[in-house]
Amino acid sequence: MSDKKYRILISNRGEIAIRIARSVRELKWIPLGVYTHLDKRSLHRKYVDEDYEISSYLEIDEIIEAALELGADAIHPGYGFLSENPEFAKRVVKAGLVFIGPSPETMELAGDKARAKEAAGNAGVPTLPWSIVEDPCDVVDFAREHGYPVLLKAVGGGGGMGIRVISSDSDVESLFEQASREAEAAFGDSRLYVEKYLDSPKHVEVQILGDGERVIHLFERDCSIQRRHQKLVEEAPAPILSRSERKAITSDAVKLMEYIGYVNAGTVEFLFDPRTRRHYFIEINARLQVEHPVTEMVTGVDIVKQQLLIALEGGMSLRQSDVGINGHAVEVRVNAENPLTMMPSPGVIEDYIEPSGPGIRVDSGVCYGSAVPSEYNPLISKVIAWASTRDEALSRLKRALSEYVIAGVETNILLLRSILEHPVFQKGIHTTKFLDMYMHEITYSMREWERIHALALAVVSLRSVNGFQSMIPRIPVSSEHGSHRFRAIRRRAWVYWSMLRSRVGRRSRTR
Repeated sequence: MSDKKYRILISNRGEIAIRIARSVRELKWIPLGVYTHLDKRSLHRKYVDEDYEISSYLEIDEIIEAALELGADAIHPGYGFLSENPEFAKRVVKAGLVFIGPSPETMELAGDKARAKEAAGNAGVPTLPWSIVEDPCDVVDFAREHGYPVLLKAVGGGGGMGIRVISSDSDVESLFEQASREAEAAFGDSRLYVEKYLDSPKHVEVQILGDGERVIHLFERDCSIQRRHQKLVEEAPAPILSRSERKAITSDAVKLMEYIGYVNAGTVEFLFDPRTRRHYFIEINARLQVEHPVTEMVTGVDIVKQQLLIALEGGMSLRQSDVGINGHAVEVRVNAENPLTMMPSPGVIEDYIEPSGPGIRVDSGVCYGSAVPSEYNPLISKVIAWASTRDEALSRLKRALSEYVIAGVETNILLLRSILEHPVFQKGIHTTKFLDMYMHEITYSMREWERIHALALAVVSLRSVNGFQSMIPRIPVSSEHGSHRFRAIRRRAWVYWSMLRSRVGRRSRTR
């Protein structure tokens, strides 16, 4: 590695901006940032040496102006926003800066799902039957050949947009129009393709690194827990793959990325059918993924650091033989949203205590007093647990979530805890249909937790005026109330009392 102190502009916000800044600083380089008026008090600003105000994280001209004004050598886009926009990458390079990611040409190929599928076929990587469709009649013809159900998807798609499952001829016309309009609105590209629908698959993605000469994989992740095609829980390695299945799926990912000459970090996504034990390519993500920490935890490889070194130092020191799997890691995405409806819950965080302890990592973008704006993704943090076994990692993660204190906004922590405790998930046999199949059980579990919390708050309200602090430890556990539920209520009430007391103390000290 050279001695030059590169200046890296991070054109993103929140937890991913902080995550990138940490790796930049570990390399003894200089992290730079951008922010909008909504983010003037955002935590990510404290992790960069200098930053620059812009009107939007989507404004290419302003981001490049910020980079030039701050004397940046390169721009790291993070994920979301402009991270997969080939025009942004082209403009960065044209301005004489380094884009930390794949080439614009590769991004264009990856962003066009049809071209990516063609490349997979040419590279000998298996895909499900698929076809470009120009009108509803094409969908009907495809379904008559391959059978219903079929999946209609946007050619320029991502994030679950422009996707419809079609089960019969009668649904084709209306769902085709819906998907086309949604694709046009989201991606400026109304083109659609159809593929055979695979019921209840696993969603498995392979992390890769490439430097133009070599491509290596960092093994795979299971990202099957999804709602509305948005991931909630991810883990590495995938729990049900055999050694030979793992070798086959990672080899196919490397084969495809070698075929297209991929440079930097990216993922190859597959559907894995647990019944036939076969995998099928679905798409390439030409960027850093939200769930990259689980791979870092089991391989020991800092993926962001590798991105930086590949882009600015021109090569990759890692060999495939250097990478192995050590233990198991599970990640959950903690969002500011209602756990039942998944509707965003913007606001100001009034109390915040992160979990810690053995094997726990928290990638967060907030702290006490942080605002969670409605204009941006409601992701608060990612909580990752590592252990030598999957069971122990899950136990650590459940413990960490029970310690997590976030007040002022609703969060999906109850949903995440209920998922982790479900027997199907604990066995590792969950598929992308998990929440569709078991949401009623998950909802019941969440409501039980809510009842305990409500009772605990009621106890706090009734007793706090009359010496609650001395009363709580002596609340009797009689034979009629000696259930685990009452014990949980008593413990939770004591936690709430402690929280309320600390808040009162904090406010009195700040006056």
